[in-house]
Amino acid sequence: MSLRDRMRNTGPGSRELRLYERYGVMENPFPAAGQPSGHPRMEGAVDDAVEHRFRQFETDDRPSQVFIVEGTQGVGKTNLLNYYEEQFRDYYQGDEAFIIRYYPDPEPTFDSLLKKIFQNFEQVHFENIGRKLAESDGDTRNQAKEIARSHDVKIVLNSLEKAGKSDGSLKECARLASEWFVGLRILKQHREILGVSFRLDTVESRTQALHDVIYVSEKLQLLKGVLLLLDELEKQDYLLSKTPVLRFFLSIRALIDTLPRCLFLMLAMTPQARSRYFSMLPALGGRLQDVVTLLPMTQSTEAIPLVKFYSTNARRSAQSSMKAKNTRQGSDELFASDELMGIFRELKESSADRGINGVTPRDFLHRLHMEWEEKIGN
Repeated sequence: MSLRDRMRNTGPGSRELRLYERYGVMENPFPAAGQPSGHPRMEGAVDDAVEHRFRQFETDDRPSQVFIVEGTQGVGKTNLLNYYEEQFRDYYQGDEAFIIRYYPDPEPTFDSLLKKIFQNFEQVHFENIGRKLAESDGDTRNQAKEIARSHDVKIVLNSLEKAGKSDGSLKECARLASEWFVGLRILKQHREILGVSFRLDTVESRTQALHDVIYVSEKLQLLKGVLLLLDELEKQDYLLSKTPVLRFFLSIRALIDTLPRCLFLMLAMTPQARSRYFSMLPALGGRLQDVVTLLPMTQSTEAIPLVKFYSTNARRSAQSSMKAKNTRQGSDELFASDELMGIFRELKESSADRGINGVTPRDFLHRLHMEWEEKIGN
């Protein structure tokens, strides 16, 4: 029998139908370890903690919220940040807020983070600044420009205001402003149209420029905040050289100090990384004392709701897909209770050998993924 025939008889369509008629699902409900995103998240106590900080951020004076999401590998830090990146985008749809997800390089540079932030502003934001400056009354316009501490930023704002009276020239001026803030090389057109002579070529000057853009935009009611989600900070290779790591976190500290409002900063790392970085830079610990902790599951009773959550989501998704096919949805158990208890006990013993007290959701879900593949294969 050819591959085509075998796939037709036992391929995805045939398998999905059999799974649906027996178990009520169409695919493996449990994500494998190699699938860190693209699957649902079961909310818990840690979500209450994140939401509390977000509510504080959303008050009228928009005080900055800076906190660490801490947990061992596999407890769900990346899943948490993925989830809130989507939630924030949904919350702010139609409003000016910049949600930025950033994964540092193994040898981090803060310059690359600043570049990522400015790239998110894009040309259209600087068009809006120019248009709003041109349309505002004198007091509002002057108050907005006075917020800028950098002389060069004030020059750019004046150029945008002047260009704001004409859409044609505004687009070109905004494009050049976007390039300048990102830190690109100065060309003749930047000098002639923007009026600037020097690049933003230091972390200090670009951090100051970021302060100016954020607070000028806020004054003009063009920006509600910058939400910055930094993931996998434990992967920075401090063993080769402490200098890049120290520079990166000194710059994080400077960013926190520069933006007492309008910054929502979540940093994800392991407890070991936090201890290591704080011992290298004690002053950083003073800025990052707010910690939200994700813990492994220590009791099998904690695993049951997780299984139910993923099973329910898979059944709901399958029912939606099969709605028009007049096929009865099965309801057989995916796993019996004693099977789940046995899997949990095995994983807990294995985790203890690795120095982990409990079972991480990633390990548990991956094991269920493999067990399920074997079950339906048989």
